[in-house]
Amino acid sequence: MKPLLLPVLLAACLAGPAASAQEPATPAATAPRSEADARFQAIYEAEWAWRQAQFGRGDEDAAAESGDAGPRGLPDVGPEAQAARLARWEQVLAELDAIDPQALSPEHRVDLAVYRPQIEHLADNVRLRTYEMPFNSDSSFWAGLSFMTRGNFASAEDYTRYIARLADVPRYFGQQIDNMRAGLARGFSVPRAVLDGRDVSIAAVADLDDPEAAMFWTPFERMPATIPAAEQARLREQGRAAIAEAVIPAFRELLAFFREEYVPQARTTLAAEAMPGGEAFYRQQIREYTTLDLSPQQIHEIGLDEVARIRTQMDAIIEEVGFDRDFDAFLTFLRTDPRFYAKTPEELLHRAAWIAKRVDGVIGRYFDPLPRGRFTIVPVPDDIAPFWTAGRGGLGTYWVNTYDLPSRPLYNLPALTLHESDPGHAFQAALAREQGEQPEFRRNSYISAYGEGWGLYVEKLGEEMGIYETPYERFGRLTYEMWRAARLVIDTGVHHKGWSREQALAYLRDNTALSEHEVATEVDRYISWPAQALSYKLGEIAIVRLRAEAEAALGPRFDIKAFHNAVLKEGSVPLPVLERQIRAFIAEAARAP
Repeated sequence: MKPLLLPVLLAACLAGPAASAQEPATPAATAPRSEADARFQAIYEAEWAWRQAQFGRGDEDAAAESGDAGPRGLPDVGPEAQAARLARWEQVLAELDAIDPQALSPEHRVDLAVYRPQIEHLADNVRLRTYEMPFNSDSSFWAGLSFMTRGNFASAEDYTRYIARLADVPRYFGQQIDNMRAGLARGFSVPRAVLDGRDVSIAAVADLDDPEAAMFWTPFERMPATIPAAEQARLREQGRAAIAEAVIPAFRELLAFFREEYVPQARTTLAAEAMPGGEAFYRQQIREYTTLDLSPQQIHEIGLDEVARIRTQMDAIIEEVGFDRDFDAFLTFLRTDPRFYAKTPEELLHRAAWIAKRVDGVIGRYFDPLPRGRFTIVPVPDDIAPFWTAGRGGLGTYWVNTYDLPSRPLYNLPALTLHESDPGHAFQAALAREQGEQPEFRRNSYISAYGEGWGLYVEKLGEEMGIYETPYERFGRLTYEMWRAARLVIDTGVHHKGWSREQALAYLRDNTALSEHEVATEVDRYISWPAQALSYKLGEIAIVRLRAEAEAALGPRFDIKAFHNAVLKEGSVPLPVLERQIRAFIAEAARAP
């Protein structure tokens, strides 16, 4: 595919089947409440409340980031519960089919265009039994239990609920093990090639003798003085017993299963399409993560075009700095010169904080409103750091990976910080949560193509903001963009074209300045998490193209703050919805006196 065709292809896709019948109308004054509006609102409010209960969240968790004690309980993940969920979501889809979108208010048409795909993906994942593969090389249900330790445990009742959750871990792990056994039996598993060492986070708990050494003990170390001392002692004793008698044995059972059954029986293929029903599974994952109806081959070609375009820009920087050897030699120089690496974890964290504060100094020139929510910077926990990305951000937190400092180049840190903190994920998540007029299913949901596309877009915005101070940092920004473009090629190469792990490693190594450690962990992530990696570049391409349309249409009337607000006020939405809403914004801005 020629680069010139790329915007045409994406535009056609954005206007295609993914948009379906639920066409959001141009924003307008709030229409009178109709019978259709009332029916739709009743459907999504009832389903959302039910969904929160299904996955262990209750009313007291609506503002988790402001200091509650976390979810009420661990979900039922057994086959019977999964089948019941599918039946409920199929019922919801039938109820939505009975609503005429044209009878809805403009606001609810947008809501429907966001809500229906959400339900479709939830139902599709149960139909495909994706719950039988509940982890990948990046994320897992057992590491995810760390969420239980967060929050402000303010009362004895909070601790009592927490202890009950600890005692429920064996039941939850048992269901997950049963599901994984079913997956193994039908050849639906994480590939064997990426499993080495992935048990380290299980062993970190399973090998403990002292319950107070477990991360699950941390809430008991910060008990508030408002709880009487005798009550504190009783709760600590119950917590100690739950960790020792339930949590640690459950992790030991999981570790034995992982080592003795899962790893030996895991599939030896890599491609998602090589699994039973794998082609349908991969296509569904592409739709879920990109919100577009693109084929693997189309995505592969888009990736090749983007790689070629970005490489030209990288070569220009190599020439700018006067490096007189070839591209491969320049990458070796970046990977090995000590000037580009922190000496201590604190140095890396402090540098990230300094970049974040420099962003704070100029962010008001590009965004209005700014979110009230703030974020902190913390190191990635030791038990997951070896296989985690360089950093990750979200509501309230920017995690920086300080493991293996020679694999964490400083020239990449500005792009990482922009993406994960402000004005990237932490910023966008806070604004989405503060959109009080939107339904809960929009304010508390995350669509990867939108969120990751936004994160990659603001890496590029950092050039305008003056965040990149050296040619090497600008090369680091291009390395990060190249990394996301290469994902389009690698993900489809592995899961559709039958690439080997070695091919994927070589492609990422040869085209980016990522460290060897990052290259390996990233490729294993793409192998074990089909299609998720596609969301970043496709989302960014859409946002960049929409900004170019706005600039061309509005000329000197283009307002960068207004454009960013138009993108962010939607919250997390499918790309076809974003396309229509931004074009409505352009039309409205063009009509303004």
